[in-house]
Amino acid sequence: QVQLVESGGGLVQPGGSLRLSCAASGSIFIINAMGWYRQAPGKERELVARISSFGISHYADSVKGRFTISRDNAKNTVYLQMNSLKPEDTAVYYCNVDALTSSGHSTGWGQGTQVTVSS
Repeated sequence: QVQLVESGGGLVQPGGSLRLSCAASGSIFIINAMGWYRQAPGKERELVARISSFGISHYADSVKGRFTISRDNAKNTVYLQMNSLKPEDTAVYYCNVDALTSSGHSTGWGQGTQVTVSS
């Protein structure tokens, strides 16, 4: 099992910024990718951004140009810098990791961190 601990959520005004962090732990041999998903009230969970272990990133169209995903491979940590936040960004954000561990292929999820964008 891969364990993920998230931090950095909070309440910000529209146009503000937040930086989310997610640290992975466990018997990890290879991290294939790490990413961020979010689930807004009344909506399905959606992919926000993903990044491979070697730095290739993918973003949802709704956040392109505003969010930046990055990672520190040495720390097994992924970050999400969120700028120009909009009310529609309000959601619970979940970190995800796809990895090979001592028990085989594993997908882990963070506990979720609330991001609220409101004036």
